[in-house]
Amino acid sequence: MDWCEELTTRKKQTAAFDLPEVSVSDDGDVRYLHLGTPWVQGSMKMAAPFDIDLEYVQRMMAWLLFVEPERVARRHAMQLGLGAGAITKFCVKKLRMKTSVIELNPQVISVCRSWFKLPPDSAKLEVVLGDAAVEIRNDKWLGTVDALAVDLYDHDAAAPVLDSAEFYKDCRALLSDDGVLTVNLFGRSSSYESSVAKLAEAFGEEALWAFKPTREGNTIVLAQRTPTHPTRAELLARAEDIKTRWDLPAPKWLKVFKPVKAPA
Repeated sequence: MDWCEELTTRKKQTAAFDLPEVSVSDDGDVRYLHLGTPWVQGSMKMAAPFDIDLEYVQRMMAWLLFVEPERVARRHAMQLGLGAGAITKFCVKKLRMKTSVIELNPQVISVCRSWFKLPPDSAKLEVVLGDAAVEIRNDKWLGTVDALAVDLYDHDAAAPVLDSAEFYKDCRALLSDDGVLTVNLFGRSSSYESSVAKLAEAFGEEALWAFKPTREGNTIVLAQRTPTHPTRAELLARAEDIKTRWDLPAPKWLKVFKPVKAPA
């Protein structure tokens, strides 16, 4: 399916059926977001609402390994698919970044504002209600995003909703020269290999890094607009800085994070 056909199909799907009902559940100190099923689509520790709870979501912040810490607050983050808003809240509240998010389901935005401490729109935060596939082609975003997080799954969480080489090329066009994409790939290994091949087509194989899967099966892949090759020592120093500044387990990341070659 080419990009035009994919986009047409996406528009028809969006118009053809109701978006899933959003629900919330609590388990002790943790609040969960669901989209019409028991699948967890996001979480928040109620005692620390601006921290990142889930391991795979923490790993989506691995772009910090490739940025000077002093420059982080001057950069622009974007999230495609709001979920429980963990990445967006962390970028706004902890990293002090200008942050944009694109979300298709208005219920998700409303629930995040009511139950997950998502801040109101401001000079630092813009929440856009819309289809990410369409919105990222808006000229106003091109070349402006330094950290792009993509976590686009439907209520079944079976495979990424948007997962074509053309979509990833559009993502690349959003990025600044040293911008970085992180994407959550969840599903069968064959689906992962297909997604990595498409990312390699869009970014180039030398631009890709990947984590080993989490216990739950989430694999985070990172793609750089401009590939760099930091030394192990440089990454270790940066990881320790990230842990000190923002309490993310970055030193542990380096045990399961490395450059990746796309499947042949």
